[in-house]
Amino acid sequence: MKTNKKSVPLIRAHKADGENPPIAMVTAYDAPGARMADAAGVDIILVGDSLAMVVLGYEDTLSVTVNDMAYHTKAVSRTEPSALVVTDMPWLSYHTGVSDAVRNAAKLIRAGAEAVKLEGGANRVEVIKALADAEIPVMGHLGLTPQSVHAFGGFSVQAKTREAAKKLLDDALELEQAGVFSMVLEAVPQAVAAKATEILKIPTIGIGAGPHCDGQVLVFHDLLGLTFGHKPKFVRRYGALGEMGIKALEGYVHDVKMKSFPSPEEGYQVGQGELDDFRYGRN
Repeated sequence: MKTNKKSVPLIRAHKADGENPPIAMVTAYDAPGARMADAAGVDIILVGDSLAMVVLGYEDTLSVTVNDMAYHTKAVSRTEPSALVVTDMPWLSYHTGVSDAVRNAAKLIRAGAEAVKLEGGANRVEVIKALADAEIPVMGHLGLTPQSVHAFGGFSVQAKTREAAKKLLDDALELEQAGVFSMVLEAVPQAVAAKATEILKIPTIGIGAGPHCDGQVLVFHDLLGLTFGHKPKFVRRYGALGEMGIKALEGYVHDVKMKSFPSPEEGYQVGQGELDDFRYGRN
């Protein structure tokens, strides 16, 4: 066991203050991404169902299955990161009853997850309690919950009215009481996220929720510039790997077309005289 290994109890107790810096969480979906994230010092790696959009090319997160999530969790967990590995429970893996939820979560734990994340408020309390009874740690997720994209009518900011803000805070307290060890707040006004962070004893992790949460999370491909097209307001790009990759590939295509790749030095040779007068024939 690594001495600097992040655990559920460590994260649960981590409220950002003068002594504790905010939690850094990032998504990863494969071994190279997990190694990069862990080497950078992130605290939590989220094997997110966002892989549907940034890796598999879907328009939303609804198309990935438990098997998909388990497959990618195995790839991440094989790197044995110091970061805590949390895996999203995909759409319909916990919506059809407690027994289904426990069975599907167990599959993700067996694949290498150390905790699971699920979306929703008070309507998820019974599922969360059942997972806790099965010794499966749960991270909550409130605000913009992407699996509800059709119900919301798109990817839009949530908790913008007094009533909606109160509902989110009520839900947050119920999820905490049910046993979640931390909570993602996505696309909510900064004031609402700040209030949730104040009233909860567990850490909040924001994405599009302002600077007052106990931590932040971004999608791996977004922050590295590996996504194209629309960039959400809350995404800060720390690299331009997509553009760099295209330029590198253009260089490769150019060298192949110009017959400058491979060079003799990039091929294999045989001993002097070995193939002198070499001929081949079946007879």
